[in-house]
Order: sequence, then C-alpha cells, then structure tokens
Amino acid sequence: MFSRRLCELFCVGAVFAMSAPAFAQDLVGKTAPAFSLVDQNGKTHTLADYSGKTVVLEWTNPGCPFVVKHYEAGTMKRVAEDAAKDDVVWLAVNSSYFTKTAESTEWAKKHGHTFPTLHDADGKVGKAYGAVTTPHMFVVNAQGQVAYEGAIDSDAWVKDAKATNYVASALADLKAKRAVAKNHVKPYGCSVKYKR
Repeated sequence: MFSRRLCELFCVGAVFAMSAPAFAQDLVGKTAPAFSLVDQNGKTHTLADYSGKTVVLEWTNPGCPFVVKHYEAGTMKRVAEDAAKDDVVWLAVNSSYFTKTAESTEWAKKHGHTFPTLHDADGKVGKAYGAVTTPHMFVVNAQGQVAYEGAIDSDAWVKDAKATNYVASALADLKAKRAVAKNHVKPYGCSVKYKR
C-alpha cells in the first residue's frame, strides 16, 4: 500500500514538474495534427477517417494509477458510450514506448469498453499533440479543430461524485452548437512514458 501511494505521489510530482512547457503549446482552436496509427486488432485509424465527426482522443497507460482509478470507476466507458449516441468517435492512444497490443486487448476485455486503443510507441503522435499525462484528453470538433484540451475531469483521485467532467461538458457544448465554455484545463496523471 505504501509503495503504491509513493508511486502515485511520484507520478503527480513528475507531471506537475514536466507538464507546464508542453501544456503551453495550447492546440485549442487550431487544426488537430493528422495521424495514422494501428489499434490492438491491427486496424489502421487516421484522423481523416473521421472527417466531419467529433473525435475524442484519450491518452492512456494501463500501468498508471490515475488511469486505473478512472477505468475501475467506469469513467471513460460511461462518457464514451454516452458520446457514441451522438456519433462521437472515441479513440484511446498509448504513447508508452513499451506498449503492446496484447495488453490493450486484455485491458479492453477487463473493463468492457469497445473503443480502440491506438499504439504510438515511437511517441510521434503524442508529441505532436503535446500529450504530457495519462490521462490527457483532446476533443476534436467536426471541422477538425481542437475544441478542448486537458484533464478528463476535476477529480484526479475519483472520489468526488459531483466532479465536473470537462470532456462531457465540451461535448455537450459542441452538440448545442455553442463555444466550449471551458476549453483548456491543466491535465493531471502520470507522465507519458515516451521513448528517450
């Protein structure tokens, strides 16, 4: 228990130490970087495949305590399923240099989600977006621009039932054809494990 807590504290410290420069990149309002990545089933996904649709990109890592907590609580699955009713595409992206397709397959099976996990082991896509944490969320609108960037919600430790889900709020704003009220929130979590 102590070692896990120590890891969690280290992850938080690492993120706060590393996230500021990359976060200043601020893609909100800009064209989302194009990508072509393969998922755990061998299918290739490009951002262009989803032209005209809203796309949520979720940077993930099954070994991160923050990601684990959100998946155990069903956060990602719940928001993704609600979003799918409005034809929103949800794509997880794992930019960990050690990412393996088998791990993504087992992770999806364990938590019952059906959205794909795209593998970005060389980190090129993650760096293009400036993803610094897991989770780190990006919402791309139907015009191909980043409409939201940052944390999934206001509750890093998944303890507050009244936490604000920033991604769900951004999607609601886009559905209502209004500007995203809160479009940029500092992300929290473990640092993305990019290849050095």
